[in-house]
Amino acid sequence: MDEKKLTFMDFVSYVSRNSGLLWEYFIQHILMVVIGLGLAIVIGVPLGILCSRSRWAAKVILFITSILQVIPSLAMLVILMLWLGLGMKTVMVGLFLYSLNPIVRNTYVGLKQVDPSYMESGRGIGMSPFQLLYKVRFPLALTYLMSGIRIAAVIAIGVVTIAPLVGGSGLGREIYAGLNSNNSLRIFAGAIPAALLAIVADIVLGYLQKKLDLSKRKSSGAAPVPPKIQKV
Repeated sequence: MDEKKLTFMDFVSYVSRNSGLLWEYFIQHILMVVIGLGLAIVIGVPLGILCSRSRWAAKVILFITSILQVIPSLAMLVILMLWLGLGMKTVMVGLFLYSLNPIVRNTYVGLKQVDPSYMESGRGIGMSPFQLLYKVRFPLALTYLMSGIRIAAVIAIGVVTIAPLVGGSGLGREIYAGLNSNNSLRIFAGAIPAALLAIVADIVLGYLQKKLDLSKRKSSGAAPVPPKIQKV
């Protein structure tokens, strides 16, 4: 039997009838991403700083985080489920581990790319190593850090869609419910908001990344070159 063709109005009607449940899934989706990504920032940034100060630590930490990044998301969540059990805790720990690599790596790269002349100037005016990190190196590395957060956020939003397989919630629950019941409307109702959320997060974080780029800010705020005086 042929499946009835769905229209855009059918989709709008379904979303309006189930707006309360979909909104709850949407908030849960964002909450898991924010918590997992926030933990990765809190842990990943100090690890990136440590990598920039020790070549040996950089090799070990980046090797471990790279391995965590390579593991398929479903496999990691299943392994964590055997340890932590079913629920949102497993999903958030998985997001934390998955988000570490781009944040640690970009923090490390951002701190290493700082021009040594800035460091020499800071030492020349008597700055301590902590002051050099806090007032010179870290502000110049912010655009790299934001790039890592941007990558991690988009990945995390996608990974959360498989959260229902390990007892989590979010928009993935609507997607899998649609797959199990062969209901295209439910699949679209979960997939479209998740895709839009990833696009919006990428655009917003990209805008913040440009705003935090000190080199562009300096060039845009520079005084204009005076016009040449023409000889009569």
